[in-house]
Amino acid sequence: MNLSRHFRFTHPSGEDIYLFALKSTKGHEVWISNYGCIINSMKIRKANGSYNDIVLGFDKLEDYLSDTYLKNYMWMGCAVGRYANRIKDAACVIDGKKYQLSKNLGNDQLHGGIEGFDKKIWNIVNFEPVKNELELKYKSPDGEEGYPGNLMVHTKIRLEEDELSFEYEATTDQTTIINLTRHEYFNLNNGYGNNHDYLIRINSSEILEQDTNLITTGGQLNGDNTAFDFRQLRKIGNQAGMENGYDKSFVLEKRENELTFAGEAICEETRTGLQVLTTEPILHFYSGKGIPGISGKNNTKYSAYSGFCFETHKHPNAINIPHFPDTILRPGEKYYEKTVYRFFEA
Repeated sequence: MNLSRHFRFTHPSGEDIYLFALKSTKGHEVWISNYGCIINSMKIRKANGSYNDIVLGFDKLEDYLSDTYLKNYMWMGCAVGRYANRIKDAACVIDGKKYQLSKNLGNDQLHGGIEGFDKKIWNIVNFEPVKNELELKYKSPDGEEGYPGNLMVHTKIRLEEDELSFEYEATTDQTTIINLTRHEYFNLNNGYGNNHDYLIRINSSEILEQDTNLITTGGQLNGDNTAFDFRQLRKIGNQAGMENGYDKSFVLEKRENELTFAGEAICEETRTGLQVLTTEPILHFYSGKGIPGISGKNNTKYSAYSGFCFETHKHPNAINIPHFPDTILRPGEKYYEKTVYRFFEA
């Protein structure tokens, strides 16, 4: 019997849903499902031997399919695709042809549409508990959520000592657009309390301009000496003019495709720190205002600011902004990105 692979329930489609456990030499544990590629828990072992589960989630995997959660949906702990963040008017033009995508945020599309990669059952390619590695894949068929091309996506998740890494690879048989990310909600105090007193640092001095619907417009703003200047550690809460929290894309100071430091967060109360490194050009920082009032793990009550997201991806709405970096994938090309979560005691 494999103690690292646990059957949880049978999906309405008839497919079995599992939890896979990765356990590092430092004693950290990460539990991942083949439903939505969801990280259900990320248990950081502290120096005193106790655990701090730093991601929001549910005790039962079935609860990710419950009516209560789906009506208050927040993309908790999942893979996001085909296209992260928002696409204006849920439409794009590729090589002169217009594609109408599904709308799930008013007239726009958010995080891949009505049923994105977050609600898909990923196929198990390889699971090696000894190597602390899990590989999953999903084939997104031509026309899904309005996107052209059959897109094959692989994700490899690996836990090594104090680091959890994610790699995405993808290929297509038709020219399409792609922008993948992950959507963990981090709470560095075992799921309790809010994040107002967390210290945040982001390797960026520029943010992307947004319209009133938080759609990226193509403008780029200097964040120096503003509430968006996180180049030095500062608290999330109590920033002038940010009573509604953060939901912004930060342009990282890095070379293209180079795995470099993007940001970090520290909870001084628990002395827990999290660093993020990525090959991607954007770190989208969401401080969690829209988290609904729901019950999570250990019957913990989640609400606004119970967690925050560090979403690493390419420029939002780039397909509609000609001067933004290209997010088109063509047949014969390979999409690749990598993000690393590094744990440390602060």
